[in-house]
Amino acid sequence: MHRSIATVSLSGTLRQKLEAIAAAGFDGIELFEPDFIQFSGSAGELRSMLSDLGLSLDLYQPFRDFEGMPQAQFERSLDRAERKFDLMQALGAPLVLVCSNTSPVSLGEVDRAADQLRELAERAARRNLRIGYEALAWGRHVNRFGQAWERVRRADHPHLGLILDSFHTLSLNDDPAGIADIPGDKIAFLQMADAPRLAMDVLQWARHFRNFPGQGQFDMVGFLEVVLRAGYTGPLSLEIFNDIFRETPNRRTATDAMRSLLLLESEVRARLQSEPPKAGPVRTELFDPPAMPRLTGFRFLEFAVDEPAAAALGTVLEQMGFRRAGRHRSKQAFLYAQGDIRLVVNAQPDSLARQRFDLQGPSVYALGLGTADPELAASRAAALLSARFDSPIGQQEMRLPAIVAPGGTVIHFVPDPSPVDFDQVDFIPETDGGEGGPLLDCVDHLALGLAQDQLDSWVLFCRAVLGLSPGDSLELADPFGLIRSSGLANADRTLRIVLNVSLSQRTRTARTVASSGSGGSVHHIAFGSPDIFAAVERMRERGTPFVPISANYYDDLSTRFDIAAPLLERMRALGILFDRTADGDYFHIYTESFGDRFFFEIVQRAGAYDAYGALNAPARMASQAQQQAGAR
Repeated sequence: MHRSIATVSLSGTLRQKLEAIAAAGFDGIELFEPDFIQFSGSAGELRSMLSDLGLSLDLYQPFRDFEGMPQAQFERSLDRAERKFDLMQALGAPLVLVCSNTSPVSLGEVDRAADQLRELAERAARRNLRIGYEALAWGRHVNRFGQAWERVRRADHPHLGLILDSFHTLSLNDDPAGIADIPGDKIAFLQMADAPRLAMDVLQWARHFRNFPGQGQFDMVGFLEVVLRAGYTGPLSLEIFNDIFRETPNRRTATDAMRSLLLLESEVRARLQSEPPKAGPVRTELFDPPAMPRLTGFRFLEFAVDEPAAAALGTVLEQMGFRRAGRHRSKQAFLYAQGDIRLVVNAQPDSLARQRFDLQGPSVYALGLGTADPELAASRAAALLSARFDSPIGQQEMRLPAIVAPGGTVIHFVPDPSPVDFDQVDFIPETDGGEGGPLLDCVDHLALGLAQDQLDSWVLFCRAVLGLSPGDSLELADPFGLIRSSGLANADRTLRIVLNVSLSQRTRTARTVASSGSGGSVHHIAFGSPDIFAAVERMRERGTPFVPISANYYDDLSTRFDIAAPLLERMRALGILFDRTADGDYFHIYTESFGDRFFFEIVQRAGAYDAYGALNAPARMASQAQQQAGAR
């Protein structure tokens, strides 16, 4: 499929945008008029630049306030159009986007608009150019694709077609099913944009909060499917107005953009293959990546630390019931184990983690995810534009296919099930068993603290590469600002990741992100426990430092939930927090931060509870803020 993107979607100068677009593998661009107006070169120079980069100019846009005008204004607009046609010919642009009129002097007469569009198309035809007419969601008389199509249909000119934009349709909850009745050859161009569901003016929503398919909440798959079933064979393009994207490095944005289109195509392809044929065959070949193998959960976490931090972290882990189970065969790294949890503490001075990042403190550098087919998982990730990662391995050590996630975190794909586990191969055993049964048995979830410009990248990565689905997005109150929290998980909930973004620079999350040096890192690791009360009692006896919780929290808890008095008092005594949904209960407790970089959470899920106790996070954040203020 021919893939395109509007230059307005990226940051930088026009040359920088084009270089990023070409590097990401796009075939063409939509040229946003202000980008050309501000360009220091001529139309011919831009045309040569596009040719050198292997990019086509698919669309020039926008041409505003044209159709439905009184005669005097219409004639002036025709003169304006002729000058734009001169420019399009110099640029080599075959198609111009005419958006529906927003002028207060425009008239709502359908035949007048159709006649004026026909005249514009006739003038374009003399130069072998084409006109695409689009309904803006905030158009004065035309804001739905059906209204725009009626004007195009009545105009009935071969050089006039309809431009469809998913945002303009879905933001108004307009039903795209009617697109199937439009002849495919009359759809001149297709623009795709996703967005979060927001209750706000549609113009402000459109100009500030659009994002790439897979990053929002619109039904992108259903929209593209119906357009393709109508017989459309033109470019698949992205037009994204987003404040964060305008300041994000454009190479990263362009890669996200291409990944979003590849994911969208693959999802539509799967939908088309699973459903019986409808109006007609789809005439465009869609991207077909390797299948997503099932991920079974976290097989290991690797910490990058220096020697003093390695010793301190080892002490904390042993207080939490972990045993030092092995020493790496070729690195200064140690394995800590408990239940199904494997933690690698890597203090190798010349480790790749230290070569790749200027680490200012301890960090979770790598994740190991279990899957029955590690090579297939890595191949799918590479097809969806994730960089492969190859680390040197010593003799008798296991090779694990790996990729690089946004921000630089390394993800290894670990055979699961496997006749021999990686820790039995790469590590020389040091101890056998532990004292009694495990206090903890699994990694329940990880939480990443991210810079604002990393959130959409991680959402898309988790969906496209890891096959996770997003849950609810919440805003949580830190004493110094708001934290936006979004959870993603696989279908059977064996792999859960929470993404946290601070909307303020003063929160603990923001400080953690700033100190990571990479725009984000794991700042919260939640371990599951079969008996959180017994586990916390043992951990407290061993000296594990937990975040203290105000007595007022427990007084309030009894007013919100029907909790037996003995259970409430036991939670109060141990500092355990509580949440309940219709599906089950959630008990959890937080440790104090390690190195001001990450902390641990102990959790126990009862019933089918499927959230993360996020409404209790403000109690933790307030306590940590009070501790910090007291220390000062």
